Amino acid sequence: MTDSFSPRKRSWIMRRVASKDTSPEILVRSLIHKLGYRFRLHRNDLPGCPDIVFPSKKKIIFVHGCFWHGHSCSRGARIPKTNTEYWKRKIDKNIARDRQNLETLKSMGWECLVVWECELKDREKLSGSISTFLEASNNL
Repeated sequence: MTDSFSPRKRSWIMRRVASKDTSPEILVRSLIHKLGYRFRLHRNDLPGCPDIVFPSKKKIIFVHGCFWHGHSCSRGARIPKTNTEYWKRKIDKNIARDRQNLETLKSMGWECLVVWECELKDREKLSGSISTFLEASNNL
């Protein structure tokens, strides 16, 4: 299969992919706000520049896109048909970087939850998972 976009068009599309304030992230923030929690955003002084930070609880929530972060769901497991090696390497590096950031944060005393894009389909279940995570005492 050939790419239907010119290199210039493909480049323009890729530049428009946001790393902050994505639709999934905004939806998760809205759910958390409705649960009554307040938080900080994108703390760049912490490894991985976490999406949502609860400083007083020492808890962090990352909102990961399934494709970009290599989730095991059907959306995350697919690899583009063009430039396959590039995408495989890129996603593998993202997975390794995410794993390292989580380990570093844990060693710093932070507890982390990763919310996957595919989990947004069941908002009631997601709200419950987030509440449970935020209410549990730190086990570190």
